Amino acid sequence: MGADILIPLPPSAPRTGHAFGRWLGRTVLRLGGWKVVGEFPDLPKLMIIAAPHSSGWDAVWGLAAKLALGVDVKFMAKAELFRGPLGWLLRRLGIFPVDRAAPGGIVGEVAAKYRQSERLWLGVAPEGTRRRVERWKSGFWRIAREAGVPVLCAYFHYPEKTIGVGALFELGDDLEADMARIRAWYRPWVGKHRGTI
Repeated sequence: MGADILIPLPPSAPRTGHAFGRWLGRTVLRLGGWKVVGEFPDLPKLMIIAAPHSSGWDAVWGLAAKLALGVDVKFMAKAELFRGPLGWLLRRLGIFPVDRAAPGGIVGEVAAKYRQSERLWLGVAPEGTRRRVERWKSGFWRIAREAGVPVLCAYFHYPEKTIGVGALFELGDDLEADMARIRAWYRPWVGKHRGTI
């Protein structure tokens, strides 16, 4: 059940969850009319970026896909969200807090997590906000470069209710050139309220 809306995980993918979580994720995707397409690379460590991020609904569909697939993708969120009981739930969902006031420290801290982990897939919204931005945040690029991991591009395409897993980018030495290549790849995909360009 659910094979028609999901893609398989490769052997090296970090896994988590249980049967109920996978059922719940598949049910949410199916009720919403969403599907996951594409192919994951068979790599134990990845930086996954997802765009366009234009709605809070992206988190709902993304979390449903994570549960349905049983994939252990970690996420970063602003530390302010971790106050009170919500913090416990966020940690259970594989989300860890970061202090956005110290971006230089975040890069080193997260790169160290990669080095200390046997398997780590980290998901990031490169826009850094749901609003349209002219420039993406460079943190994902800096983390991936320092950790020596490739960037896997995923997208939300609301017109077809699709979460897609797409291109794998090996990063070079030129931030601007890499950002231009990656953003050009995202040109066809349209979020709930806008595209990426």
